[in-house]
Amino acid sequence: MADHAVVADDEVDLSRRKFLTTATIATGAVGVAFAAVPFIESWNPSERARAGGLPVEVDLTKIEPGQMMTPVWRKTPIYVVRRTPEMIAHIAGHDSELKDPKSVDSEQPAYAKNTLRSRTEEYLVLVGICTHLGCLPKQRFAVGELYPTWPGGFFCPCHGSRFDLAGRVFDGSPASTNLRVPPYSFPNPRTLRIGEDEKGVA
Repeated sequence: MADHAVVADDEVDLSRRKFLTTATIATGAVGVAFAAVPFIESWNPSERARAGGLPVEVDLTKIEPGQMMTPVWRKTPIYVVRRTPEMIAHIAGHDSELKDPKSVDSEQPAYAKNTLRSRTEEYLVLVGICTHLGCLPKQRFAVGELYPTWPGGFFCPCHGSRFDLAGRVFDGSPASTNLRVPPYSFPNPRTLRIGEDEKGVA
């Protein structure tokens, strides 16, 4: 009878030991997981790093023709306009009314130093801050919206600066230079990457 009791006690001890071992392993695994989360998250760029200038990607399929999207890069609004053929046609023909029609004295990457100030005809990418005193120009894309010969573009409500659909400033505007063009690239036909081009991350 005594031997039987010893065997029963051994079985209880063994199952208790298995339970405690399993519980300890499970608790340890949960602890490791909790400890790993902040460690893994530390690999991701912080909000400060993002604000400091990491590239921002825009899904171009979400912009309808004739519309504008305003993502933020370096805490700065960026105007991304999907120009229609009609909008592109209205960019030509008013060079004599512009302060810097060839963008000689304005800020843009070499690939945007052209009449359309862009890599492609369809997409215009601009820093959405007036080059006068830093206000945000409003879109006034409709032809004739500001006055009968208005070709469409941007109007700054603060002091009246006017820019065409390539971001070029009109004579008579307080702003002295065209809207700035940030560095950007198209990693694929559906994606715009602001803040990175052939030279790397800005």
